[in-house]
Amino acid sequence: MAKKKKASKKKTSVSNIDWKNVARLILTSRAMDEKEENELVPNKEVLYQFSARGHELGQVLLGSLLTNKHDAASAYYRSRPLLLTLGLSEEDAMAAPMGKSGGYSDGRDIGVVCNKPDSDGPKVLPMAGDVGSQYTPAIGWAQGIEYRKNVLKEKVYDKAISVILGGDGSVATNGFWSALTIATTQNLPVLFYIEDNGYGISVTSEYQTPGGKISNNLQSFNNLKIYDGDGTEPEEAASLLEESVNYVRDRKGPALIRLTVPRLNGHSYQDNQAYKDEKLLKEEQKNDPLKKLKDYMVPDQITDKTWKNWEKKAQDTIEAAAEAALNRPEPETTETTKYAFDEGEIPIIGGLAVEGHEFPESAHEPKSEKQRINIVEAIRRTLKYELETNPKLMVFGEDVGMKGGVHAATMDLQSQFGEERVFDTSLSEEGIIGRAVGLAYSGLMPVAEIQFRKYADPATEQLNNCGTIRWRTANRFAAPIVVRMPGGFAKCGDPWHSMSNEVFFTHAIGWQVAMPSNAEDAVGLLRSAMRSNNPTVFFEHRNLLDAKYARKPYPGDEYIVPFGKAKKLREGDEITIITWGAMCERSEEAVDKLGISADVLDLRTLMPWDKEAVLNSIQRTNRCLIVHEDNKTAGFGAELSAVLVRDAFKYLDAPVERVTMPDVPVPYNVKLMESVLPTTKRIADRIEEILLF
Repeated sequence: MAKKKKASKKKTSVSNIDWKNVARLILTSRAMDEKEENELVPNKEVLYQFSARGHELGQVLLGSLLTNKHDAASAYYRSRPLLLTLGLSEEDAMAAPMGKSGGYSDGRDIGVVCNKPDSDGPKVLPMAGDVGSQYTPAIGWAQGIEYRKNVLKEKVYDKAISVILGGDGSVATNGFWSALTIATTQNLPVLFYIEDNGYGISVTSEYQTPGGKISNNLQSFNNLKIYDGDGTEPEEAASLLEESVNYVRDRKGPALIRLTVPRLNGHSYQDNQAYKDEKLLKEEQKNDPLKKLKDYMVPDQITDKTWKNWEKKAQDTIEAAAEAALNRPEPETTETTKYAFDEGEIPIIGGLAVEGHEFPESAHEPKSEKQRINIVEAIRRTLKYELETNPKLMVFGEDVGMKGGVHAATMDLQSQFGEERVFDTSLSEEGIIGRAVGLAYSGLMPVAEIQFRKYADPATEQLNNCGTIRWRTANRFAAPIVVRMPGGFAKCGDPWHSMSNEVFFTHAIGWQVAMPSNAEDAVGLLRSAMRSNNPTVFFEHRNLLDAKYARKPYPGDEYIVPFGKAKKLREGDEITIITWGAMCERSEEAVDKLGISADVLDLRTLMPWDKEAVLNSIQRTNRCLIVHEDNKTAGFGAELSAVLVRDAFKYLDAPVERVTMPDVPVPYNVKLMESVLPTTKRIADRIEEILLF
């Protein structure tokens, strides 16, 4: 595709802009900042404040152009003027920084970390406190627009767009570059709106991007229209924004608009801007867009007296809103732990439950075929059935398309269901997970693959944010996604492909964690995950993918395994062995080797885990051994041990013991690997020690 030339600053008609409303919104935003900075923060009514002074004009103009009810903006902590333009009430806007009840987080998040899940109007996706994480979820929303329009044939998504707001500091982040790559290579309806105030807190733009001007650096990008201008000049900003929004809305491709703006206050209230000299501070005040808007309107459109009346009205409005916000009750402390997971209350935005999606019938009892299959085939058949019966399900990741995945679990799925439903991604885990979050917001069920557990590390920010979305927004938004993630040792080890580390995801708030040990459970747990209202990490152990031990008959297309239900592999009364994943086989081998009577429990899911089954077993056996592949220190076995020492103490005749990996990475050499893995012998030796205690 031919390169897009830089757009000119040629003005288009801006006669249809309601400048009176633009002025009202900017004056309202400015009055909010003044009220917080001069009174509420000093009085400690607001504890965390970010001023939008200087950024208001472009945001208000942009917000006025978001008119499709399926438009979405993914913004950041200096974006309150946009929210006001899209209908955020003054009282909610004032109450949130006070941490009062109600509003967009019910006191759970920083006051300017907003969201707006309007069912009948443009949405503002949940913001985050980390810089750059707003980009890739917005890409997912844009792809969701195209999917619903082109695949599901929902015409109401025609002309809808996704807009991403970011400062000049954010263009240095992984999220920005990942989103830019996806948007341009996939030709998605995305507008990147960059507010360049010259500083990332105290660090100048030259340290964020070479030359300090991101619009110059992107001239070589194919399929990207670039706009550049002054975000303080009313007509210029309005013209460029109207042109850029229409360009994306008309499906000509993604675009980026960079507007220069002054940051008239510090990064936050505590920032005194001592790193700026007096000349620069005066120049920034001179470029105040509010002053320029007044000069633009007075006296040609209104009188100075009218402007002063507007100022007074905005101040009075904010005084009343602040008073009402201050009088709101504090959030209910008994509700603080609510919404870490789905509790049956459907959110406003996100996931299949919002639209009343109905799944085929399910069953907890298998209808097993005769032939045994491996875990790879079990996963493939389960994905195939869900793709057949759920048109909103998508499967994607690096190499999942024509190649069929590096472990062959998606073989032939793209040829059967098409590239819009089973597709490859760029090599960016940040992009894979962030995109999945946005797709979930748009009402789809994304099943993303991370090739190996270690490779999930670059996506940690998106994974953590995904898990807390429901809690942070007090159930206004949710992002149920499935992340398939192979890991663990195989024919050999190594520090990169063989990491287990499942405990990381049990500690990540809001995530379900499944770790099947056999093909039957893989089917039931994966299907359960794809029909869940919670995000799920589905861990596929590399050593089990084609292992004889893990082969089981396919349990049928209706088979479901509920999360939080352990499976008893062996039944006995001398000791309870708690394990999961590849350690199930070795634990059973140890029991056979010793010829003892033991309960061997495969937890199957670690979040939630079946506490009841474990306690019931220990009440009979009075002894417990935990076996897992992950490192010992702070491994999930430590959590189990802590619970058992308290809740099973009176039943125990011996200390709760663990057999785990030591605190080292998995070695490559096979003998070295086996020297640190929990082997059958090590497990058997520890069982004997416990029985002799």
